[in-house]
Amino acid sequence: MADRPVIPNLTSALRESIVESPDVIRQASGIRLFGKRIKTIVYSTDVAVIANCDADAILAVYPWTPNTRILDAIGRVANVPILAGVGGGLTKGLRAATVARFAEENGAQGVVLNAPTSLETLRSVRHIVDIPIFYTVVSQTPDLLEYVKAGVSALNIAGGADTAALVAWARATLEPTHPNFPIIASGGKTDAQILATIAAGANAITYTAYGMTEKTFHEKMAKYRSEQGGE
Repeated sequence: MADRPVIPNLTSALRESIVESPDVIRQASGIRLFGKRIKTIVYSTDVAVIANCDADAILAVYPWTPNTRILDAIGRVANVPILAGVGGGLTKGLRAATVARFAEENGAQGVVLNAPTSLETLRSVRHIVDIPIFYTVVSQTPDLLEYVKAGVSALNIAGGADTAALVAWARATLEPTHPNFPIIASGGKTDAQILATIAAGANAITYTAYGMTEKTFHEKMAKYRSEQGGE
């Protein structure tokens, strides 16, 4: 097998500390979202991270009621597609559909509905937006075929330590009637976990960036102190 080509890297002194995705994710097939190939997806609402990362897309999902001002702030700094959380649990029905419409009109290229989403809420969102709907799967409980029939465009699988097994289950469930159905999934903390999730059938991988702003700041401050003779 021929060696993989070396990819030249262009950066600058002021932008060398970007948040980089694990290289192993590049082994995923990727999905095409409005023509753009996506393999790495950073899971964050930290605008500093979003403005300084190499991800192909942003997964903007958080555990509070969706707020249009948060989406507006993310949209101002992101330079890649945004997959915007619009509810599905406490935020449902017409309210979820309204947030989804706002997300679409403000540049989001996909909306994400949480695991408890009812088929009724899903249909409300599907009725009002044209962009893809990602449905979050956290267990083998939902009837995936019914959700796809109601308008789900892709799955976002987040099963913790069981993510790879959950991806394999979803792939086996959908493959007979919906071959190559798009699946994104959380990759875990190690390269081995990411590879297992890809092997199970995930097309793209989400990775978290919790604490990266603080970590990078601490590293730079330590460097500055060292340069000035501090400890």
